Amino acid sequence: MKLHWSPRSPFVRKVMICAHELDLAGRIDKVRTMVRMTEPNAALLADNPLSKIPTLVLDDGTTIFDSLTICEYLDHLAGGGKLFPRDPKSRFLALTRHALANGLLDMLILWRNERDKPPGRQTQAWLDSFAIKLRATLARLEGEAALRRKAQFDIGDVATGCALAYLDFRFPDTGWREGHDELAAWHAEFAARPSARATEIVDA
Repeated sequence: MKLHWSPRSPFVRKVMICAHELDLAGRIDKVRTMVRMTEPNAALLADNPLSKIPTLVLDDGTTIFDSLTICEYLDHLAGGGKLFPRDPKSRFLALTRHALANGLLDMLILWRNERDKPPGRQTQAWLDSFAIKLRATLARLEGEAALRRKAQFDIGDVATGCALAYLDFRFPDTGWREGHDELAAWHAEFAARPSARATEIVDA
């Protein structure tokens, strides 16, 4: 399998954490693929018309995207029910937690793009809205963290760990751990997992 990959993408990292957790990382050929909002990657367009990573290309040429779909495909390859619970209630709770964390990642990328504009072109209402949503998301995650430390690791945890790590990577001044002791403890345990250590985001 070929994975269009970047060491800076938290969405790619989700896939690679799943691959390591499922003992499939050795079957994936990582291909460094650069993507920019302003310049579609011509080579990637052949595999993904949206020019987005991660994109997985199977040995028969079939392409799979986005990150959640790839993660579930890898779980299927590993026998199923490992990171995507089989029980419907547990499954939909895990997917909802994934949606929250993935939505946080989407927001952080938009926030970074807005923050990096010249001051005269920034929209303050957007920046304020991003900050409000971040506080609300952290409060929700804090309320769930104690239970998650005792629960089976799943796709919701993968996404949450990647989102918080990306917050550290691109927004180190937020100090998100302050007032979120349970979440900080949960994230420390996440960061110590071999799969997380093997996939740390680097600006390269």
